[in-house]
Amino acid sequence: MRRALKQRTGRRQLIALETELLAELRALKNRVPHLAGGLVASMDGLLIAHDTHDTEPEGLAAMTAASLGLAQRLADATGQGDFRESLVRGVNGYVATYAAGTVCVLTVLAHPDVNVGRLHLESRRSAERIGLMLAGPTPRPLPHDDQSA
Repeated sequence: MRRALKQRTGRRQLIALETELLAELRALKNRVPHLAGGLVASMDGLLIAHDTHDTEPEGLAAMTAASLGLAQRLADATGQGDFRESLVRGVNGYVATYAAGTVCVLTVLAHPDVNVGRLHLESRRSAERIGLMLAGPTPRPLPHDDQSA
């Protein structure tokens, strides 16, 4: 994924993109009390950016891809359409994964006392912004000449 991003953008643009992604992850952490961290990964499990301190991010990105594959198959098999999000609740907290555009996912880790509604609301918004960041700049329409010669 990084190689594909590098091909689409220059090195400086890639660094700027990673900086923007980290800023979004940190802003999400500030907006959701009891959020422990998060990461952005490609659909195939390659780590793009992370703000996790107690979790090994490359392994989490790979596991996210594995669970994503299962979630996509489950959604397809039940006629629910394309993957949008999944939530895993454990004794010690939550792991939530959200589609971020068509090629990446946002995975967040939260403590057990997180407000799950707030987690979903803010994470969905962040995932949408991340998807737009990774899609690159929107092409502007070319001006056209309405005058005939």
